[in-house]
Amino acid sequence: MNTAAHAAHHETGPDTGSGADARASRLSRGTLLLMSVAAGLSVAGNYFAQPLLDVIGHDLRLSAGTTALVVTVAQTGYGLGLLLLVPLGDLLERRRLAVVLCALTAAFLTVTASAPNAALLLTGTALTGLTSVAAQVVMPFAATLSAPAERGRTIGTVMTGLLLGILLARTAAGLLAELGGWRTVYWVNAVLMLLMAVLLRLRLPALRTTAGLRYPALLRSTVALFAQEPVLRWRAALGALTFAGFSVLWTAMVFLLSGPAYGWQESTIGLLGLVGAAGSLAASTAGRLADRGLAHRVTGVSAFLLLGSWGLLAAGGAGGAWSLAALLVGVIVLDLAVHAVHVSNQNLVYGLRPEARNRLNSAYMTSYFVGGAVGSALTSMVWGLGGWVAVCTLGAGMAVAVVGVWVAEWLRRRTPRA
Repeated sequence: MNTAAHAAHHETGPDTGSGADARASRLSRGTLLLMSVAAGLSVAGNYFAQPLLDVIGHDLRLSAGTTALVVTVAQTGYGLGLLLLVPLGDLLERRRLAVVLCALTAAFLTVTASAPNAALLLTGTALTGLTSVAAQVVMPFAATLSAPAERGRTIGTVMTGLLLGILLARTAAGLLAELGGWRTVYWVNAVLMLLMAVLLRLRLPALRTTAGLRYPALLRSTVALFAQEPVLRWRAALGALTFAGFSVLWTAMVFLLSGPAYGWQESTIGLLGLVGAAGSLAASTAGRLADRGLAHRVTGVSAFLLLGSWGLLAAGGAGGAWSLAALLVGVIVLDLAVHAVHVSNQNLVYGLRPEARNRLNSAYMTSYFVGGAVGSALTSMVWGLGGWVAVCTLGAGMAVAVVGVWVAEWLRRRTPRA
């Protein structure tokens, strides 16, 4: 067993007891809702630019290539935050870390909002992405504050807020841009993130995990978790594949809806996030089922739903009322399946080592994020080769892989160990 496994570890608060009952008493419904909202607002800033790229490029007189970098640097910053900042939750006092990251996100959003040129725009966007991983610090924080029997429900609630932040960010950006220009949504989010920092400081208990490691060793131990925890490996693979499929859908959706089959305007396309938001409600239900020991079954059912959703989505490529209905149902089913798998994954992963929850989350979410990035990149290539049919074939292939991984994990669990 490595150093991390032997390190002394405990979680303490300034005025709390110990054990599950004490942890449960520190997470009221109001505090849980606050953490859910904070998670959603934290990640939303990474998605505002997507429906506004043309407007931003025109206002700052940027080339199309430079404007497209806004999305790339946001993703890069977020990925670095997952690797470098999230593990700090196992080393530093968690409330302070969450508050500081929220406050920094507010500051960096103002840099983006006031940017007069590409350099400051990209700098503000990258730094916002880096510190927006406050959402991934809040998630294991909430899981730790909850009683073990309610961990799934807690994760599902916070995840619902996070997913709504992602899905509704594009809609909010489009609406606020029409009211006051593209900078408005960044100013509004900056004010809200500063408010979140203040409220988290007032409502959350102080909580520290003593990992017994220095920062470089902490990062090494995060990577080592893949070798030490088979459940993490299986669940990271499932997460990467499902989020890859999610990214395939939402990357190609704009191409389909703005193309000849539908001919929608950008503002109308942005409203589709409201449809996707319906699927995020599955996160709470999946969390409750996980609390009843059904996480593996939920994963299996969701894997087959994911596969079936691509049949509906393929039927939605022709245009017309019936195709639109199939498309919308397919979006809801796919989002429901992806979110259910994700919450089930996190419930199982967080239960492995309570003292290493932030490092486990860092390892899992980095895999998840890499899967999404690969899905987006493949979609851009595949669309040019075969349009919507090719995209649906790609998505269905990823869903088949999800089913295969789930079956392999299920067989491994049923096989008696020697």
